[in-house]
Amino acid sequence: MAERIYIGVAWPYANGPLHLGHIAGAYLAADIFARYHRTKGNEVLMVSGSDQHGTPITIKAEQEGTTPAEIAARYHKQFLENWQTLGISFDLFTTTGTANHAAVVQDMFLTLLKKGYIYKDTVKQAYCPQCQRFLPDRYIEGTCPYCAFVGTRGDQCDQCGKPINTIELISPACRICGDKPEFRDTEHFFLKLSAFQDRLLAWVRKQTHWRPNVLNFTLRYLEDGLKDRAITRDITWGVPIPVSGFENKRIYVWFEAVLGYLSATKEWAKTIGDEERWRTFWQGNSKSYYFIGKDNIPFHTIIWPAMLMGYEGLNLPYDVPSNEFLTIEAKKLSTSRNWAVWVPDYLSRYDPDPLRYLLSVNMPESNDTDFSWQEFFRKNNDELVATYGNLVNRVLTFTFRNFNGCVPEPGELDSASREMIGKAEATIKTTDELLYGCHFKQAIKSAMLLAQEANRYLDGKAPWKTIKQDRQDSATSLYVAIVVLSALKTALYPFLPFSSQKLHEFLGFRGTPQQGGWKLNSPQPGQKMASPSPLFTKLDEELAIEESKRLGSL
Repeated sequence: MAERIYIGVAWPYANGPLHLGHIAGAYLAADIFARYHRTKGNEVLMVSGSDQHGTPITIKAEQEGTTPAEIAARYHKQFLENWQTLGISFDLFTTTGTANHAAVVQDMFLTLLKKGYIYKDTVKQAYCPQCQRFLPDRYIEGTCPYCAFVGTRGDQCDQCGKPINTIELISPACRICGDKPEFRDTEHFFLKLSAFQDRLLAWVRKQTHWRPNVLNFTLRYLEDGLKDRAITRDITWGVPIPVSGFENKRIYVWFEAVLGYLSATKEWAKTIGDEERWRTFWQGNSKSYYFIGKDNIPFHTIIWPAMLMGYEGLNLPYDVPSNEFLTIEAKKLSTSRNWAVWVPDYLSRYDPDPLRYLLSVNMPESNDTDFSWQEFFRKNNDELVATYGNLVNRVLTFTFRNFNGCVPEPGELDSASREMIGKAEATIKTTDELLYGCHFKQAIKSAMLLAQEANRYLDGKAPWKTIKQDRQDSATSLYVAIVVLSALKTALYPFLPFSSQKLHEFLGFRGTPQQGGWKLNSPQPGQKMASPSPLFTKLDEELAIEESKRLGSL
């Protein structure tokens, strides 16, 4: 029976280009998962969008002397281009700047307000006398009160991951002028998180299928006790507060952005002409997965579930498969220091599948992993080209040339051939189980192991030699190898969609690998093949030095 799978992916701030940390942290894993479930025949909806209201956008606009709207529009357009080129297959990638999103946010706000989960209170907020304005959280930096990390933002510590109220910061300073802010009284609305403490703790303890890092972090945070948090700010860029007297304030981005998951689903439903279709993914028998980086764990395992509990009638997250961080050349990725590999820069020179491969086999599922250009070139040349690509090229080229461009008719299979086909079937099953459990790194390694075993099988059979003495024996071993290739184009399709599509067509199949389903589709003897060409391009490894020097140059 088909399942219904909802996939919400972290909303990137539209204040700069995407970098590899974004892709490794959330977007690649989400796309792999979506492609896998679509191939399984499940009903999938994957949505996200540009976060246009975060203070990073206003900071960028001030730096460039333009408007936040112009900055957001520029990078949203670039995001859309990057997703298409990289193969990130969103069903909808929208923005938080739509009227639909504002309506959903305001509905949640008013519902929680009516139920007593939102209340007004006077709070001290940072005010910069020099800049003559209240400072949003990200306009302030100081020292974390929990782990003493210097350079902590006013909303969350990147070192220990804990959300922070600005007034808790040690030695706070305005990021614009560097002066010490004053803390003045101002009236705001608060989310009564403390009211959900017991319900959240009981719910989280049941989520034994969550990754250990996600579950343990969430439990520790909950066991420390929840504090109510302000959900409005003295700013003019964002979703208006639907209460009289608060016209010059806006709903705070951390409350607003997670509601993009719901607003995007409603927008998607409208685009397909069925406005009530959103309910199928938010009510009833549907599993919701949220793909995020580890710095967003508490917002998706505590705050977002609390909002949903308060609203009532909507599904809680089924899983939050958060990834750890990606470092670059053994150093922490830093956009402020321009230490990053930018996605537009990468895509201007290289194909998407080699990057998808490296980030998949090195995916930071349980610990931080590193990207280096030297490793990128090595993985491309030694694994994609020499192992997988070489297998495809020598099997298909030899077959196409010697069997009139058709899949050969096999003879009786010996034990080695039967075992090889059995391994192909087992790989489809193994990758199925691993992908279902969000174990992406293990899944792609399992598929590549099949390619290695197929190379050994082919070396033992040596059809290029036997074709002179026993054409039938050569035909049989080539047929077996082609069956393995068909298994590989399915098992690797979620990871390497572009090369899998090419292989699908080389084998003589029509449509896409997704349409073939998650099973071993053995080509029919006599099936007309397409003239093959190399799946991957060998790269000059000396370019790794040049790329390392180019780091952060965009």
